[in-house]
Amino acid sequence: MNQSLPEVVMPSCPVNKLLEGQKALVTGANSGIGRAVAIGLGHAGADVVVNYVANPEAADAVCQEIERCGSKALAIQADVSNETQVQAMFKLMMETFGTIDVLVNNAGIQRDAPFDELTLKQWQQVIAVNLTGQFLCAREAIREFKRRGVNKAVSCAAGKIICMSSVHEIVPWAGHVNYAASKGGVMLMMKSIAQEVAPYRIRVNSIGPGAIRTPINRPAWETPEAYEKLMELVPYKRIGEPEDIARATVWLASDEADYINGTTLFIDGGMTLYPGFTENG
Repeated sequence: MNQSLPEVVMPSCPVNKLLEGQKALVTGANSGIGRAVAIGLGHAGADVVVNYVANPEAADAVCQEIERCGSKALAIQADVSNETQVQAMFKLMMETFGTIDVLVNNAGIQRDAPFDELTLKQWQQVIAVNLTGQFLCAREAIREFKRRGVNKAVSCAAGKIICMSSVHEIVPWAGHVNYAASKGGVMLMMKSIAQEVAPYRIRVNSIGPGAIRTPINRPAWETPEAYEKLMELVPYKRIGEPEDIARATVWLASDEADYINGTTLFIDGGMTLYPGFTENG
Protein backbone atom coordinates (compact mmCIF):
# COMPACT_ATOMS: atom_id res chain seq x y z
CA MET A 1 0.00 0.00 0.00
CA ASN A 2 1.50 3.31 -1.10
CA GLN A 3 0.47 6.17 1.19
CA SER A 4 2.57 8.86 -0.51
CA LEU A 5 1.24 12.37 -0.99
CA PRO A 6 -1.35 12.42 -3.77
CA GLU A 7 -0.42 13.93 -7.11
CA VAL A 8 -1.52 17.54 -7.43
CA VAL A 9 -4.31 17.75 -10.01
CA MET A 10 -5.60 21.12 -11.16
CA PRO A 11 -9.32 21.16 -10.27
CA SER A 12 -11.86 22.82 -12.51
CA CYS A 13 -12.80 26.32 -11.39
CA PRO A 14 -16.14 26.35 -9.53
CA VAL A 15 -19.13 28.01 -11.16
CA ASN A 16 -20.92 28.72 -7.86
CA LYS A 17 -18.53 31.03 -6.03
CA LEU A 18 -19.74 31.28 -2.44
CA LEU A 19 -17.21 33.97 -1.52
CA GLU A 20 -17.40 36.16 -4.62
CA GLY A 21 -16.01 39.63 -3.93
CA GLN A 22 -14.67 38.86 -0.47
CA LYS A 23 -11.13 39.44 0.75
CA ALA A 24 -9.43 36.72 2.78
CA LEU A 25 -6.18 36.21 4.64
CA VAL A 26 -4.82 32.75 5.41
CA THR A 27 -1.82 32.42 7.70
CA GLY A 28 0.71 29.66 7.14
CA ALA A 29 -0.72 29.26 3.64
CA ASN A 30 2.18 27.95 1.57
CA SER A 31 1.89 24.27 2.55
CA GLY A 32 -0.39 21.61 4.00
CA ILE A 33 -3.80 22.61 5.26
CA GLY A 34 -3.13 26.34 4.81
CA ARG A 35 -2.25 25.84 1.16
CA ALA A 36 -5.45 23.90 0.47
CA VAL A 37 -7.57 26.45 2.36
CA ALA A 38 -6.07 29.43 0.53
CA ILE A 39 -6.68 27.78 -2.84
CA GLY A 40 -10.19 26.74 -1.80
CA LEU A 41 -11.09 30.30 -0.80
CA GLY A 42 -9.64 31.63 -4.04
CA HIS A 43 -11.56 29.12 -6.12
CA ALA A 44 -14.71 30.18 -4.24
CA GLY A 45 -14.23 33.75 -5.48
CA ALA A 46 -12.26 35.43 -2.70
CA ASP A 47 -9.12 37.46 -3.25
CA VAL A 48 -6.54 35.94 -0.91
CA VAL A 49 -3.48 37.04 1.02
CA VAL A 50 -1.16 34.03 1.26
CA ASN A 51 0.88 34.45 4.42
CA TYR A 52 4.14 32.55 4.86
CA VAL A 53 7.34 32.63 6.90
CA ALA A 54 9.72 30.63 4.69
CA ASN A 55 9.79 29.21 1.15
CA PRO A 56 8.44 32.11 -0.93
CA GLU A 57 8.45 29.94 -4.05
CA ALA A 58 5.74 27.74 -2.52
CA ALA A 59 3.69 30.81 -1.59
CA ASP A 60 4.00 32.12 -5.15
CA ALA A 61 2.77 28.78 -6.49
CA VAL A 62 -0.32 29.02 -4.28
CA CYS A 63 -0.96 32.53 -5.62
CA GLN A 64 -0.68 31.28 -9.18
CA GLU A 65 -3.27 28.57 -8.57
CA ILE A 66 -5.66 31.08 -6.97
CA GLU A 67 -5.24 33.46 -9.90
CA ARG A 68 -5.83 30.64 -12.40
CA CYS A 69 -9.49 30.69 -11.42
CA GLY A 70 -9.85 34.46 -11.66
CA SER A 71 -9.26 35.66 -8.10
CA LYS A 72 -6.44 37.93 -6.99
CA ALA A 73 -3.68 36.76 -4.67
CA LEU A 74 -0.86 38.36 -2.75
CA ALA A 75 1.95 36.56 -0.88
CA ILE A 76 3.11 38.33 2.29
CA GLN A 77 5.93 37.14 4.51
CA ALA A 78 5.22 37.67 8.21
CA ASP A 79 5.82 35.87 11.49
CA VAL A 80 2.39 35.79 13.13
CA SER A 81 3.95 35.79 16.61
CA ASN A 82 5.51 39.21 15.90
CA GLU A 83 3.10 42.10 16.50
CA THR A 84 4.97 44.52 14.25
CA GLN A 85 5.04 42.08 11.34
CA VAL A 86 1.35 41.20 11.76
CA GLN A 87 0.36 44.87 11.71
CA ALA A 88 2.52 45.49 8.64
CA MET A 89 0.88 42.51 6.89
CA PHE A 90 -2.60 43.86 7.56
CA LYS A 91 -1.57 47.34 6.45
CA LEU A 92 -0.32 45.96 3.13
CA MET A 93 -3.50 43.94 2.72
CA MET A 94 -5.64 47.03 3.30
CA GLU A 95 -3.57 48.99 0.78
CA THR A 96 -3.91 46.21 -1.80
CA PHE A 97 -7.40 44.79 -1.30
CA GLY A 98 -9.07 47.61 0.65
CA THR A 99 -10.44 45.50 3.50
CA ILE A 100 -10.71 41.99 4.93
CA ASP A 101 -13.80 39.80 5.14
CA VAL A 102 -12.36 36.43 6.14
CA LEU A 103 -9.41 35.55 8.37
CA VAL A 104 -8.24 31.95 8.61
CA ASN A 105 -5.84 31.65 11.55
CA ASN A 106 -4.00 28.57 10.32
CA ALA A 107 -0.29 29.03 11.13
CA GLY A 108 0.95 26.53 13.68
CA ILE A 109 4.03 24.59 14.74
CA GLN A 110 5.01 21.62 16.89
CA ARG A 111 8.04 21.31 19.17
CA ASP A 112 7.52 17.91 20.77
CA ALA A 113 9.22 16.43 23.83
CA PRO A 114 8.41 14.38 26.94
CA PHE A 115 7.11 16.83 29.53
CA ASP A 116 10.10 16.60 31.87
CA GLU A 117 12.40 17.28 28.92
CA LEU A 118 10.30 20.09 27.42
CA THR A 119 12.34 23.28 27.38
CA LEU A 120 11.00 26.74 28.11
CA LYS A 121 12.00 27.73 24.58
CA GLN A 122 9.95 24.87 23.08
CA TRP A 123 6.97 25.85 25.22
CA GLN A 124 7.21 29.53 24.34
CA GLN A 125 7.70 28.93 20.60
CA VAL A 126 4.53 26.88 20.30
CA ILE A 127 2.40 29.18 22.44
CA ALA A 128 3.75 32.24 20.57
CA VAL A 129 2.81 30.95 17.10
CA ASN A 130 -0.24 28.78 17.82
CA LEU A 131 -2.00 30.99 20.36
CA THR A 132 -0.49 34.48 20.46
CA GLY A 133 -0.29 34.52 16.66
CA GLN A 134 -4.01 33.83 16.41
CA PHE A 135 -4.71 36.58 18.95
CA LEU A 136 -2.64 39.15 17.05
CA CYS A 137 -4.24 38.40 13.69
CA ALA A 138 -7.78 38.19 15.08
CA ARG A 139 -7.36 41.54 16.83
CA GLU A 140 -6.32 43.28 13.60
CA ALA A 141 -9.16 41.67 11.65
CA ILE A 142 -11.79 42.62 14.22
CA ARG A 143 -10.57 46.23 14.23
CA GLU A 144 -11.27 46.36 10.49
CA PHE A 145 -14.58 44.49 10.75
CA LYS A 146 -15.85 46.95 13.36
CA ARG A 147 -14.57 49.96 11.41
CA ARG A 148 -16.26 48.89 8.18
CA GLY A 149 -19.40 47.16 9.46
CA VAL A 150 -21.65 45.00 7.32
CA ASN A 151 -21.44 45.38 3.56
CA LYS A 152 -24.58 43.55 2.46
CA ALA A 153 -23.41 43.54 -1.15
CA VAL A 154 -20.62 41.18 -0.06
CA SER A 155 -21.86 39.28 3.02
CA CYS A 156 -24.54 39.44 5.69
CA ALA A 157 -21.77 39.36 8.31
CA ALA A 158 -19.30 42.14 9.03
CA GLY A 159 -16.51 39.57 9.07
CA LYS A 160 -15.63 35.95 9.69
CA ILE A 161 -12.72 34.45 11.62
CA ILE A 162 -11.91 30.76 11.44
CA CYS A 163 -9.33 29.51 13.93
CA MET A 164 -7.54 26.34 12.88
CA SER A 165 -7.55 24.30 16.05
CA SER A 166 -7.21 20.52 16.43
CA VAL A 167 -8.90 17.49 17.95
CA HIS A 168 -6.33 18.14 20.67
CA GLU A 169 -8.29 21.10 21.96
CA ILE A 170 -10.27 18.38 23.80
CA VAL A 171 -8.14 15.22 23.44
CA PRO A 172 -5.05 15.07 25.71
CA TRP A 173 -1.79 14.32 23.90
CA ALA A 174 1.10 12.97 25.94
CA GLY A 175 4.47 14.10 24.64
CA HIS A 176 2.87 17.15 23.02
CA VAL A 177 1.81 19.14 26.08
CA ASN A 178 2.72 22.54 24.61
CA TYR A 179 0.77 21.84 21.42
CA ALA A 180 -2.33 20.56 23.22
CA ALA A 181 -2.22 23.50 25.63
CA SER A 182 -2.04 25.94 22.71
CA LYS A 183 -5.07 24.37 21.05
CA GLY A 184 -7.05 24.30 24.29
CA GLY A 185 -6.26 27.99 24.56
CA VAL A 186 -7.43 28.58 20.98
CA MET A 187 -10.75 26.95 21.83
CA LEU A 188 -11.59 29.25 24.74
CA MET A 189 -10.10 32.29 23.03
CA MET A 190 -12.33 31.63 20.01
CA LYS A 191 -15.46 31.20 22.14
CA SER A 192 -14.74 34.29 24.21
CA ILE A 193 -14.10 36.46 21.15
CA ALA A 194 -17.23 35.08 19.48
CA GLN A 195 -19.33 35.98 22.50
CA GLU A 196 -17.90 39.50 22.63
CA VAL A 197 -18.14 40.50 18.97
CA ALA A 198 -21.33 38.71 17.90
CA PRO A 199 -23.42 41.90 18.36
CA TYR A 200 -21.29 43.49 15.64
CA ARG A 201 -22.33 40.67 13.26
CA ILE A 202 -18.84 39.18 13.41
CA ARG A 203 -18.69 35.39 13.42
CA VAL A 204 -15.81 33.48 15.04
CA ASN A 205 -15.50 29.70 14.81
CA SER A 206 -12.86 26.99 14.78
CA ILE A 207 -12.11 23.93 12.73
CA GLY A 208 -10.58 20.97 14.54
CA PRO A 209 -8.75 18.67 12.11
CA GLY A 210 -7.93 15.13 13.07
CA ALA A 211 -5.41 13.02 11.15
CA ILE A 212 -4.74 14.88 7.90
CA ARG A 213 -2.26 13.85 5.20
CA THR A 214 0.25 16.72 5.32
CA PRO A 215 4.05 16.85 5.15
CA ILE A 216 4.36 17.84 8.83
CA ASN A 217 3.00 14.48 10.02
CA ARG A 218 4.39 12.28 7.25
CA PRO A 219 5.81 9.61 9.64
CA ALA A 220 2.29 8.91 10.91
CA TRP A 221 0.95 7.80 7.51
CA GLU A 222 3.84 7.25 5.09
CA THR A 223 4.30 3.50 5.55
CA PRO A 224 1.57 0.82 5.49
CA GLU A 225 2.43 -0.08 9.08
CA ALA A 226 2.14 3.50 10.30
CA TYR A 227 -1.08 4.05 8.37
CA GLU A 228 -2.67 0.91 9.82
CA LYS A 229 -1.72 2.02 13.33
CA LEU A 230 -3.14 5.48 12.71
CA MET A 231 -6.44 4.04 11.51
CA GLU A 232 -6.97 2.52 14.95
CA LEU A 233 -7.80 6.08 16.01
CA VAL A 234 -10.11 6.84 13.08
CA PRO A 235 -13.47 5.03 12.98
CA TYR A 236 -14.06 6.14 9.38
CA LYS A 237 -10.87 4.27 8.37
CA ARG A 238 -9.30 6.78 6.06
CA ILE A 239 -6.92 9.65 6.57
CA GLY A 240 -8.20 13.15 5.95
CA GLU A 241 -6.97 15.21 3.03
CA PRO A 242 -6.20 18.95 3.18
CA GLU A 243 -9.06 19.48 0.74
CA ASP A 244 -11.49 18.08 3.34
CA ILE A 245 -10.53 21.01 5.55
CA ALA A 246 -10.60 23.49 2.66
CA ARG A 247 -14.16 22.64 1.61
CA ALA A 248 -15.42 23.00 5.17
CA THR A 249 -13.59 26.31 5.59
CA VAL A 250 -15.19 27.77 2.46
CA TRP A 251 -18.64 26.77 3.67
CA LEU A 252 -18.05 28.03 7.23
CA ALA A 253 -16.86 31.38 5.85
CA SER A 254 -19.89 31.72 3.59
CA ASP A 255 -23.34 33.13 4.30
CA GLU A 256 -24.68 29.59 4.17
CA ALA A 257 -23.19 29.18 7.67
CA ASP A 258 -24.33 32.58 8.94
CA TYR A 259 -26.00 31.32 12.14
CA ILE A 260 -22.94 29.37 13.29
CA ASN A 261 -20.90 31.21 15.89
CA GLY A 262 -18.55 30.15 18.69
CA THR A 263 -18.37 26.53 17.55
CA THR A 264 -15.60 24.08 16.71
CA LEU A 265 -16.31 21.92 13.67
CA PHE A 266 -14.33 18.71 14.08
CA ILE A 267 -13.21 17.16 10.79
CA ASP A 268 -11.65 13.96 12.02
CA GLY A 269 -13.37 10.85 10.65
CA GLY A 270 -14.70 10.24 14.15
CA MET A 271 -11.41 10.51 16.08
CA THR A 272 -13.16 12.42 18.87
CA LEU A 273 -15.66 9.55 19.31
CA TYR A 274 -13.21 7.67 21.56
CA PRO A 275 -12.70 4.71 19.21
CA GLY A 276 -11.08 2.70 22.01
CA PHE A 277 -14.62 2.10 23.30
CA THR A 278 -15.86 0.61 20.03
CA GLU A 279 -16.07 -2.84 21.59
CA ASN A 280 -17.27 -1.95 25.08
CA GLY A 281 -13.97 -0.31 26.00
